[in-house]
Amino acid sequence: MRRNDDDDDDSGDGEGEELTDEKMATISRHSFFDSEKIAFSISIIENMKEDYGLFVWPCSIVLAEYVWQRRLRFSGNSVVELGAGTCLPGLVAAKVGSNVTLTDDANRSEVLGLTWGVWDVAIFSLHPKIILGADVLYDARAFDDLFATVAFLLQRNPGSVFITTYHNRSGHHLIEFLMVKWGLKCVKLLDGFSLLPSDKAARLSGNIQLAEIVLNH
Repeated sequence: MRRNDDDDDDSGDGEGEELTDEKMATISRHSFFDSEKIAFSISIIENMKEDYGLFVWPCSIVLAEYVWQRRLRFSGNSVVELGAGTCLPGLVAAKVGSNVTLTDDANRSEVLGLTWGVWDVAIFSLHPKIILGADVLYDARAFDDLFATVAFLLQRNPGSVFITTYHNRSGHHLIEFLMVKWGLKCVKLLDGFSLLPSDKAARLSGNIQLAEIVLNH
């Protein structure tokens, strides 16, 4: 599951939030534009009281926008989202024509159960060209298992890439160390806010980066 430690109050791009039942769940609407016209919108039920994974964190919004802007790259490709939570990036990938598998912790998931660092049947069934992960780098205790899983999937699927968005926190030295350990390298690093339309960027906060990671041959 994913969360953000920066106490962000932003649950999405600010469109169409509304309260539902007595559980105080909210519905956030996320719109994607083509030539200033809405191409499609995705509505997601969020509930922080139930689980921090049931919330659309800013990193998910940035990664989803990246998928939309690079939609020709994603169309027709096999995509796996790790730690999917509310699944916004994976849902956008599906909307643009990807064959998407959504995964999350096998102990608490209603999508495909995939626990990082565990080599069970699920991981051997995956053959992604693109691996997505939004805000999966939040708990340093899970970094090693995450990169082990990513490295395994990249090795089994030559030419594949891991695309992740994350808050630039103090753990970046550990991230660099583990990437070397697992034979990975970053081939693209972008400021997450540079990818967003101005109206979406204005509603988010933090220092978000997008990285594309591949095997270091």
